[in-house]
Amino acid sequence: MAANAPFRPLDLDAKYDDYDFPCTAPEGRAGHPGHTLPEHDAAVYALRTQLEAEGYTERLDTLTLLRFLRARKFNIEQTKQMFVKSEQWRKEFQTDELVRTFVYVEKPKVFQYYPQYYHKTDIDGRPVYIEQLGKIDLNAMYKITSQDRMIKNLVCEYEKVSDPRLPACSRKAGRLLETCCTIMDLKGVSLWKASSAYSYIKLASAISQNYYPERLGKLYVINAPMGFSSVWNMIKGWLDPVTVEKIHILGSGYKQQLLAQVPAENLPVEFGGTCQCPGGCQLSDLGPWKDPEFARPAKWEKTAESTEKTNKDDAVINNPPSTVVDVNGKQS
Repeated sequence: MAANAPFRPLDLDAKYDDYDFPCTAPEGRAGHPGHTLPEHDAAVYALRTQLEAEGYTERLDTLTLLRFLRARKFNIEQTKQMFVKSEQWRKEFQTDELVRTFVYVEKPKVFQYYPQYYHKTDIDGRPVYIEQLGKIDLNAMYKITSQDRMIKNLVCEYEKVSDPRLPACSRKAGRLLETCCTIMDLKGVSLWKASSAYSYIKLASAISQNYYPERLGKLYVINAPMGFSSVWNMIKGWLDPVTVEKIHILGSGYKQQLLAQVPAENLPVEFGGTCQCPGGCQLSDLGPWKDPEFARPAKWEKTAESTEKTNKDDAVINNPPSTVVDVNGKQS
């Protein structure tokens, strides 16, 4: 487990770090923003310098580089490889364009067979992500969507977690929040269902782990079937203790522990809370990111607006309005 470190102001880079939300993490662990040691700051500088030398200019802000460095235990070479692979994937997947243009019109129907959604916050102010794996029915889903579109939606949601969800949550909490609280509901899970969804789950997990590191705050696996805890006790010894600390395996009697982390008013009724959003919690997307007091346009939204304005300006320049002469000989 990473040792705690005293508060130390984040060493910001004026070229890349234009944050409009708090930048000090609540965790006192060394390597987290506001709790870095000189060697951590040096690693950020070295990594950024190497990436710049190879022509990379995007996502070189301090918070992003620290997340990637933590994921690789501050090994600069391994972190660089991870970052470069992430950037290559983003280019191939056209992630920056996708988040601006993708519309998941079939979402309400898909969620009948595989609910996956962000909904309000936990007691620490983090976004709560809920996934009901036990309801999955791929045969029904693939009649209305495809694995490709499901993955595109997943990537767009990851992008929206980075911005605007987490920045809005940070503004409301008054401290930096970089992670989410995940509820994984296994009610109804069977070996057949799990195996039929293996391809999607494997791909989704790889994207999360490789391209969006250090986003897990807590994971509550609820309605875990008999025997699941025994399997977990076997495999957790292979995992990083910091990761193990975040994961809670619960059976059907999960409500008391879950409500200790997620306020009842923020937790949907079906999980023991009191929230009943009009139209259903699955589709509400409620949270600080929808509150005018804390919400701000995401950077990718600003980029889209800027691109649209540039295109309009170019159209005017390339196609100036025709000069019209009225009957009196005056131009207009």
